[in-house]
Amino acid sequence: MHDDTISNEGNLKRKKRKFEFPHVFALLFGLIIITALFTYIVPAGEYEREVNDAGRTVVVDGTYQQVESNPTSPFGILEAVHKGMVNGAEIIFFIFIVGGAFGILNATKAIETGLANVSAKMAGKEIYLIPVVMLLFALGGGTFGMSEETIPFILILVPLAIKMGFDSLVGAGMVIVGSCAGFTASFMNPFTVGVAQGIAEIPLFSGMGIRFIIWLIFVAFSIAFVMIYAKKVKKNPETSLMYEIDKRRTMDDAEHDPIIMQLTPRHAIIIGLLFLTIIGLAIGVTYFDWYIMEIASLFLLMGVIAGFVAKLRVNQIAESFVDGCRELVVGALVVGMAYGILVVLEESNTIDTILYSLSGAIGQLPTTFSAMGMYATQSFLNFLVPSGSGQAALTMPIMTPLSDLTGVSRQTAVLAFQLGDGISNAITPTSGVLMASLALAKIPWIKWIKWVWPVIVLSYIVGAIIITIVHLFVWTI
Repeated sequence: MHDDTISNEGNLKRKKRKFEFPHVFALLFGLIIITALFTYIVPAGEYEREVNDAGRTVVVDGTYQQVESNPTSPFGILEAVHKGMVNGAEIIFFIFIVGGAFGILNATKAIETGLANVSAKMAGKEIYLIPVVMLLFALGGGTFGMSEETIPFILILVPLAIKMGFDSLVGAGMVIVGSCAGFTASFMNPFTVGVAQGIAEIPLFSGMGIRFIIWLIFVAFSIAFVMIYAKKVKKNPETSLMYEIDKRRTMDDAEHDPIIMQLTPRHAIIIGLLFLTIIGLAIGVTYFDWYIMEIASLFLLMGVIAGFVAKLRVNQIAESFVDGCRELVVGALVVGMAYGILVVLEESNTIDTILYSLSGAIGQLPTTFSAMGMYATQSFLNFLVPSGSGQAALTMPIMTPLSDLTGVSRQTAVLAFQLGDGISNAITPTSGVLMASLALAKIPWIKWIKWVWPVIVLSYIVGAIIITIVHLFVWTI
């Protein structure tokens, strides 16, 4: 009888065990291993590269040749993690510094109190915040290529969305889906459209009118997707994919609710300082070519000033900075893990072979389908090279002459690149920006995929239709 009881207890424990999706580090390390195994199958090869008139290193079409195989060794897999961390150091420390700055900001209680006030004042009208916020991020993505710059806003909009009765997916979606939609269908992004058109030797930002219409289409259905889901969650919170996780987070946050909910003049000054920082970021990126170093410095300045405005002691400011960094350890280091995949592809000389094979396959397609072949190729390659400007420098020197040979307009080739490059930014685990944003939002990657896949599939379908239309009726040779 006693043995039967023990046996039954063991069976119950086994039944209670549920499948756990791998931790993000385990997932990315697994992808590094899989990529390394492919280096034993895919032949090594490389293109010659040269620096063009614009100072960019580009691939020279027609120079591909196989080279000695250099598969990744078992120990090389481990080295790829360290090398990825080194290669991603710029973004990693950007996240730490911005996180530290927001740690100081959080210590002032200004944002926390401000969120509570906004939530109370927008009672019953919370849904209208979504299109406004997403339009702003889409404009940022469509004009100055807003990408890494979106990461700090996760720290603001996720808690705001939860306080308004939505969930963390809505908060993260406003940032990620909004900026990705704008970035994908950009009409004047210098890092994608600008670089690609420069390599394709067509006037910079030409075709802007058509691209702006495409931008409107992508942004419109992306906003509709987030709003429809937000309304469903608002009506019944248990339908949220993040219900249990957000419930625990809400309980934790409840222990730290500010005693005084009324905004003080110091709170107002600090919130104003945050808005000035955002305006400064947009001006700096647009007019002064600011990038990660300058943006990190701007947020650090904001954090220090906010600390002094709140009358925090110097040691409190320092401790709050460290606390902010501590919160973002996973989000920062996940960037290096993602870069480790690219290290394996580059050091094994297999990425050029993949590019060569795909471009050769496109050349065999009928003219009508060549543009679609380019779109599919660029979409696939973005999982390997999530950098927009990097993918442009890698592929456009080959796609440009290929478009001439297959009867595809160079404008269409650029559009195929930008749509293929942008859509998967919202799902690819090799994107450091996405994985860092999800880590900050405390959203498991698998739950994010379960939520966002409908709009991703729709984006690919709409992209295919648009490319077909412009190829056949708009940008014809």
